[in-house]
Amino acid sequence: MQTAVAFSQVSRHFGPVRAVDGVDLKIAEGEFFAMLGPSGSGKTTCLRLIAGFEQPTAGHIEIFGETAEGVPPYRRNVNTVFQDYALFPHLSVADNVAYGPMIRGVAKAERMKAAEEALALVQLPGYGARQPGQLSGGQRQRVALARALVNKPKVLLLDEPLGALDLKLREQMQEELKTLQRSLGITFVFVTHDQGEALSMADRVAVFNEGKIMQVGAPEEIYRAPRSRFVADFVGSSNILPPETVERFAGKRAWASLRPESIRLATAGGHAATVLGHSYLGAATRLSVDMDGQRLTLLLPAGATVPATGSQAAIEWNGDDLHLMEDGQ
Repeated sequence: MQTAVAFSQVSRHFGPVRAVDGVDLKIAEGEFFAMLGPSGSGKTTCLRLIAGFEQPTAGHIEIFGETAEGVPPYRRNVNTVFQDYALFPHLSVADNVAYGPMIRGVAKAERMKAAEEALALVQLPGYGARQPGQLSGGQRQRVALARALVNKPKVLLLDEPLGALDLKLREQMQEELKTLQRSLGITFVFVTHDQGEALSMADRVAVFNEGKIMQVGAPEEIYRAPRSRFVADFVGSSNILPPETVERFAGKRAWASLRPESIRLATAGGHAATVLGHSYLGAATRLSVDMDGQRLTLLLPAGATVPATGSQAAIEWNGDDLHLMEDGQ
């Protein structure tokens, strides 16, 4: 499979700040790739380097085998969908979508036809005559997506495009984006700080921190087998166990990750613990316990009996659910 985007030891410095620091990365053609990390981790700067809005301080970038350094954004076969949508308020929806083809000199009839086709792709047929101010947040997000897709880019860059939507609409749009990407076969590069979005949508995820990639892999790999304490803690919720605790259970001194859903109340045997408190989450109850000075969190399924705060309990987990990590950082 052809490589859509390749970074070779790419850095981007802003004075003393290393926003991107020696990143190596390959994104395959047709892949839904997520860049995940906290604010300031370098993920958005990497997106801007692909788009051409930033130039690398060092290193080399290729887009479909062609050198990207020095190539302006308008000459790259990529388009960006921004979090704030960046629609022109004085233009109709159709004119917003057709703006790119207009700049390229496409005839009016042809570009308006392309705009209607793009709007149909994002489930907004017949909305061309409306103004952006007449649309809901979800509809404006779709228009921004159509405006990018009408240019038929090889790579679509999405910079936290769902961040301004409410939870229910965001979940709906996640499914729609996945379906759209599969049907079009375009390479999607999606930047987010929301680990739920990254895990549910992407084929692969790169976890960023302090300008570096901490781990790249399939969502299940990132979640089940984090390489470092940072990845284990940032991607989902995890109990991080120190080497002295892990040695008791696994016979090896190493940091380990134990996901809350992997721990259960034991019916016989198990490890003694004291219940510290609980929180009702609807589909589950989060229970906090103390096991020999180690605070652990576990999830009880809906309807399960919740032991009282201060009571004694016994907990257990399967041996292979205790994941030993390569890096203690």
